Amino acid sequence: MRADRLTDALPGIARLFRIRMPLRPLSILSALLHAYIGLRLLPALWVLSPVGAAALLLALVVSAATIPLPFVGLRSPRPPLHDAWRWIGLLCMGWFSSLFVLTLVRDAGLLVGWVAQWAGVLRFDGAAVRQWSAAAVPLLATAVTAVGFFNARRTAPVQRVDVPIRDLPAALVGFSIVQLSDIHVGPTIKRGYIQRIVEVVNRLEADAIAITGDLVDGSVAELREHIAPLAELRARHGTFVVTGNHEYYAGAPAWIVELRRLGLRVLLNEHVLLDARGAAGAQTDEESGDATLVLAGVTDFTAGHFDAAQASDPHAALAGAPASATTRVLLAHQPRSAPAAADAGFQLQLSGHTHGGQFFPWNLFVPLQQPFTAGLHRLRDMWVYTSRGTGYWGPPKRFGAPSEITLLRLVAG
Repeated sequence: MRADRLTDALPGIARLFRIRMPLRPLSILSALLHAYIGLRLLPALWVLSPVGAAALLLALVVSAATIPLPFVGLRSPRPPLHDAWRWIGLLCMGWFSSLFVLTLVRDAGLLVGWVAQWAGVLRFDGAAVRQWSAAAVPLLATAVTAVGFFNARRTAPVQRVDVPIRDLPAALVGFSIVQLSDIHVGPTIKRGYIQRIVEVVNRLEADAIAITGDLVDGSVAELREHIAPLAELRARHGTFVVTGNHEYYAGAPAWIVELRRLGLRVLLNEHVLLDARGAAGAQTDEESGDATLVLAGVTDFTAGHFDAAQASDPHAALAGAPASATTRVLLAHQPRSAPAAADAGFQLQLSGHTHGGQFFPWNLFVPLQQPFTAGLHRLRDMWVYTSRGTGYWGPPKRFGAPSEITLLRLVAG
């Protein structure tokens, strides 16, 4: 199956996972992979340290048992217990991911070493290498997970980016947009996390704030309290939001109503005119176009799978925009909206979705689905900035792909 077709199928797969619980195939696969790790590491580790081997065995059992829990949607009379189990499962998921990859790397290294010994190229104590590498794998996986946890749970640092726009009107030089993306308010990201982000953003005193999708992982009833601090966001022209794929998993219509209730402007294949001399949405005439920025937003690239009426359409987002307003910025959750955006005549697209890979080795797979993984890139006459995300999805873990609050500034190109 082609990568793009596989990706287009993911929303349906995710919905199936959310409905058909428990996830027996996931549990079986998880157990088999944990068994593989145990078979590859425990015998050698037992010779070196029986206590270490027993600790690893216990950790593998706990990990295999709890990884499916975040997807099961436990029903508990005590909500904190529900979140606690999901926390454990997601932490184990992050640890297991690194453990599995490092086990594969160890096996590949042992194979190369065996071939080298057989060929007479290299001589070493194979038993000692197997034992010490069996100890190194879980220790390294744990260290990476601990560092990744710190990186994920800290408040995202500010990433400052200047975007050179050709023929940028003088009135728009220095126009600033704070971009937030992929916060994923849900099982492990709550109100306090959001409040810290809001405080950092407000200190930047931007002209506009853009939230480029995947804001939530749950229903309005579950998360209304935790998303509430977003109402405190302050920018000269306001805060603008577009939907991501996770909004549709969580019930996009209800979330659109709730975000609008909080005072955020949700752009559904539409635009607003931001007058550099006035307020958001100010109506401008042909003569004042040089002071006007067209800020448009499209629904998620996959929105049509959920509601045909909300299919993403960059061209429709520009309908009615004055021809004199030539500076045009598009908010689109997925970078793969970029070819259509470039065709529509935008100068800049702000996206997210990729998380920059979040942690190794997933960054290696992003290019199979998206044209850009992170940072500022050029597509024909249009710039595309892809945020690594302000939060995280799933395991509270970021390694090699730091989160960011992005402050973009338009400059003459």
